[in-house]
Amino acid sequence: MSTILFENVRLFDPETESLTPGRLLVRDGHIAARDAVGAEGTPEGTRTIEGNGAVLTPGFVDMRVSIGEPGFEYRETIASCARAAAAGGVTTIAVLPNSRPAIDDPSLVRLLRTRGEETGLVSILPYGALTKGCDGEEMAEMAMLREAGAVAFTDGTRAIADTKRMRLLLSYAQGIDALIVQHPEDPSLARGGCATAGALATKLGLPQIPAAAEAILIARDIRLAEMTGGRLHFGHVSTSEGLDLIRRAKARGLLVTCDTAPPYFALEESAIRDYRTYAKLSPPLRAEADRQAIGMGLADGTIDAIASDHMPWDADDKRLPFAQAAAGGTGLVTLLGVTLGQVQTGALSLERALSLLTLGPARLLGSSAGTLAPGASADLCLFDPGAAWVVESGKLPGRAQNTPFDHHELRGAVLGTWKNGVPVFEAGRS
Repeated sequence: MSTILFENVRLFDPETESLTPGRLLVRDGHIAARDAVGAEGTPEGTRTIEGNGAVLTPGFVDMRVSIGEPGFEYRETIASCARAAAAGGVTTIAVLPNSRPAIDDPSLVRLLRTRGEETGLVSILPYGALTKGCDGEEMAEMAMLREAGAVAFTDGTRAIADTKRMRLLLSYAQGIDALIVQHPEDPSLARGGCATAGALATKLGLPQIPAAAEAILIARDIRLAEMTGGRLHFGHVSTSEGLDLIRRAKARGLLVTCDTAPPYFALEESAIRDYRTYAKLSPPLRAEADRQAIGMGLADGTIDAIASDHMPWDADDKRLPFAQAAAGGTGLVTLLGVTLGQVQTGALSLERALSLLTLGPARLLGSSAGTLAPGASADLCLFDPGAAWVVESGKLPGRAQNTPFDHHELRGAVLGTWKNGVPVFEAGRS
């Protein structure tokens, strides 16, 4: 039986959103005690880890991750994604189903869960495809996928365009108490576009997507959720108008939640100047006013979680003219550092930021992760919130390197990550 004692750390408890000096005892892969080791003192054979005042938090729960496997292993594999996650302090990932084949078969759900555990680095919580092949037409076997371990249902980067079909999907999901996750962008308005409509996109000569494409779909789906009683979650919300609609829906007691991703509160559309394809995302980067609104939504509780929106691409997928380049960026390794930027500016408390990375997404997914409760699995991240580091594409852990934060200096360095009490990442070691 292995025992680890973390000494001189600041413990973050997501249940109370509190950060207090203390120590944590881990025994046989589970949290045994906080702040004290019991009357018997430190057990014999205990390994002591000196925290030197660093923050010890539950491992982060990332609720929006794409991986290349199955079907696109040249972009990234489960193993490479798990390494990137561990380096970012992430111990649980919810994986989008738009792989090849799509995760629309129960055997694939079970396979992903098993493959995650086999890495020893990360737990994989698979999303089930909302429609077969994620093509927006025929409903997938949601009940069977749920029984196999799918935590929610989505077509990933594709929105359900047909209103009647979306109503039927929400009605069916309500019957099996399942969560639907929607990509909030009207497909017909977004078709062929690659940048937010406005002066910058016009100057650059890029095909445009109106920012209202997000709010239009959110408004439609909120009304459908109200009609059906279904649980609805919007991924990577990026506009002030869309966020206001969600805020009002929550105030009316509807079962509506949302997340956002770091680019939408840390970057704005000027990042695509010079046609920087690493900053080509979906949805596209927005105006400064929208960026500020997303920051306020994090602070006031409208936004329930921060997800990396990790989207790996091969270099050749990005080395194309801007309009033809693939949309999306990696985010596992930079998730903590970019999020802590909101803390450093005073826009967000450290406790609120960590809650959005741990218990917030865990609760949405019905996962037992994201806690330091005694008896919980010892999935942990130790980090120094003041340590600075520079993002360098080509030197990041994992296979994919397409980060929109290339050359940015971030503060908040992961010192170590533990999965079930086993060290899976240590800073300074490859």
